Amino acid sequence: MNDSKWTWRFVCLISIAATLIFIVGFGYAVKDIVYPQGDVPQTSLPQETTTPDPEITGILKVVALGDSLAKGTGDNTGDGFVKRAVTGMSADSQKANLLGNLGINGLTTLGLQTELNEEGVQYAIRQANTILVSIGGNDLFRGAGILQNGNTGEETTVETPPTGGELTSKELLAALPEASERLRVVLKKIAELNPEAKVYYLGLYNPFGDIPELRVPGNQAVTAWNNAAMDIINTHSNMTLVPTFDLFHNHLEKYLSSDHFHPSGEGYQRIADRIVQAVR
Repeated sequence: MNDSKWTWRFVCLISIAATLIFIVGFGYAVKDIVYPQGDVPQTSLPQETTTPDPEITGILKVVALGDSLAKGTGDNTGDGFVKRAVTGMSADSQKANLLGNLGINGLTTLGLQTELNEEGVQYAIRQANTILVSIGGNDLFRGAGILQNGNTGEETTVETPPTGGELTSKELLAALPEASERLRVVLKKIAELNPEAKVYYLGLYNPFGDIPELRVPGNQAVTAWNNAAMDIINTHSNMTLVPTFDLFHNHLEKYLSSDHFHPSGEGYQRIADRIVQAVR
């Protein structure tokens, strides 16, 4: 009788143990179905890629100001040095965007002073971080009577020698003091509108170096202008003078357009290459 009693107790214990094992096994099975072992925890999943901030990636945002050289007059492609320089800046991992070319044929330092008071021009300057400036050639050469503009300001002709006889460096330099002071005002205004932008001012070249009557006075006047511009630029830490005199000296036939004043496409390319070197 006692043996039968213990037998049933043993069977009950075995049944309970088997039931417990079944329950535990069932629980693990459910867990494997609901939470498969191959799933990666949410915290280790790759995060969503965000769009790079243009300020972080260092995109060059370019605005050009100034005269017919900034506009690209004389270049059959219409690119001038501005578009060529922007293309050259967009190399390797660097990117450059042209926000606007505000070049105007025949513009002088006085005209650029007025232009800088326009709201749209000021807005463009504030949006840029790279500003290209070409101004001064019309002040220097038109004031001496070498250049003559058509009524529209689109055509430029060269009168050599100018009316009144032989041209002297004194006549060319007559416009320098007032024009260089206006250049000072122009560059200061640009710096005030956007103190963080890098400004690259294009130095002058002598387009008349192959004309005997104009070679020496032209070289002297251009050198004096570039020196005055450098003195002004040296007072601004974010400004650079980009020299062009040496690019055209003794190479005018190759790098000037048919109007004998503006660069040809090849001439603009040389200027653009020099700007890219300065920016880098």
